[in-house]
Amino acid sequence: MTFSPSTAPPASTSSRAWSDRRPTPAIVIAGLIGGAAVASGVALTATSGWLIVRASERPIMLTLLSAIVAVRAFGMARPYFRYVERVRSHDAALDDLAARRTSVYAALIPLTPARLGRSARTEVLTGVVDDLTDTVEAQVRVTVPVISSLVAGLMAVILTGALWPPLGLVLAGLLLVLAAGCWLAWRLESRAQSDLLAARAEVLRVSDLVARQADELRAIGAQGQALTWLDEAHRAWRGAVRRQSHGRAAVAALILTGTGLATVAAAYLARGADVSGPVAALLVVVPVAVGDALAPLAEAMRALARADGSSARLDALLHQSPAVSDPAEPDVAPTSSHPHLRLESVSASWTGERADLPPTSLDLPPGRRVAIVGANGSGKSTLLAVLARHLDPTAGRYLVAGVDARGLDLESVRRLLAVVDDEPHVFASTLRANLLVAAPEATDDSLRAALSGAGLGPWFDGLADGLDTRLGAGGRGISGGERARLGLARALASQRPVILLDEPVAHLDHATAMAILADLTDATTGRTVVMISHRPDGLAGFDDILDLTPSAHR
Repeated sequence: MTFSPSTAPPASTSSRAWSDRRPTPAIVIAGLIGGAAVASGVALTATSGWLIVRASERPIMLTLLSAIVAVRAFGMARPYFRYVERVRSHDAALDDLAARRTSVYAALIPLTPARLGRSARTEVLTGVVDDLTDTVEAQVRVTVPVISSLVAGLMAVILTGALWPPLGLVLAGLLLVLAAGCWLAWRLESRAQSDLLAARAEVLRVSDLVARQADELRAIGAQGQALTWLDEAHRAWRGAVRRQSHGRAAVAALILTGTGLATVAAAYLARGADVSGPVAALLVVVPVAVGDALAPLAEAMRALARADGSSARLDALLHQSPAVSDPAEPDVAPTSSHPHLRLESVSASWTGERADLPPTSLDLPPGRRVAIVGANGSGKSTLLAVLARHLDPTAGRYLVAGVDARGLDLESVRRLLAVVDDEPHVFASTLRANLLVAAPEATDDSLRAALSGAGLGPWFDGLADGLDTRLGAGGRGISGGERARLGLARALASQRPVILLDEPVAHLDHATAMAILADLTDATTGRTVVMISHRPDGLAGFDDILDLTPSAHR
């Protein structure tokens, strides 16, 4: 059953929700702290090199105390700064992720179901979970490492250049090699990213199909074929990952080669330098320390390419025009709590390319019950979507209490309607929470009455924990008939005057379906009911039957 707000967030807000990856002040600060951690690691390696060589000369112990203290200080500073950076960056990223998930959910609402109906459930799930997570995690996996590396790299170049200018030039050259390696890593990862994301989405799609349709596949003996589909999807995913790994290995080799050449160059230059042995050792190990500290940048570029691809997929999902309009200055909402609905020669289309609902008229005074029947593709679900204000008509008028629905506030119209589909969702929560989603202000007594009206009274009486019984994953399982009745109970609990049912008993056996339809007739007295049905029987309680099959109108 769907009870959805009607408006999307402002364009600027919703756009930033998934596309904008500008670093926040908290992320910049975390990057600077991370730079201190990286610099401490470089300084620790360089100072340790000096100390080891100087100690081999067996000097007076007092001459080593400063270096020993420095080694200890840098050794403690590196994990400390790293810990602070991780805490601050992850806290900022998780806070941002929560805010963006809220914005993305708000942006999805006006796209449901007309725009999202063309996407598989797994595609939507991948977009709002995996793709959004990849995009937000770029702050931690890309922005923070880049800032940290820039800070540490520049500090190393400046300090070593002041100590010995030739080494500063060598480190500057190493940073250029690292920058080139990062660019190459990003390019190679970006080229293969679309294939990888497509392969991941295919694995999720096939996995969802196999898991959700396991009983049907077993019934027709197609388990082996289904597993073959899954193997092929995983094979494609492995191939995409393997192609990416080749480029990643090449970049790692480039960075290691650049670090090795910089070290050799530093050693060669140190031989002719007028410096002591310990200082020469320090000069030689600095390129090794810098290359080792900044090598993870290649992994950051991989995360950047993944975030770019995920952001593009999320934009394609969310940057769609809603299928319904919400006027900036709506007409006065109907004062009647139970308005008269009317369709006058209404046509509608999901894609704009063809008419999915031919010109259809329907009169729904308060309390009228109409069953919609017809062949597949005749427009039954499209008609229901127009009534539910999920889809605007392409021709004709939809009147609510005599006012064109397109001129009314979207939320005020949807507030009149309760929609029950053929697969009501059961949340992994209590029975009470599963009902309150449709009626947040309902009392326990009204919830029990709704359950009784939906024919779940005896079932409820057998629950030891009553409304506190947990349903769904980790809780009590429910049958298909109980699930259908739960959807009806939500509609009854909502107290909305119009109930729209999209084949609520489509997947049930005949006896269970007839029982539910009988309970539906008794429980919805006084309410307007429109039900799509593919069953010719069980419709005795309806005032009219509208057949949308083209031949029925000849």
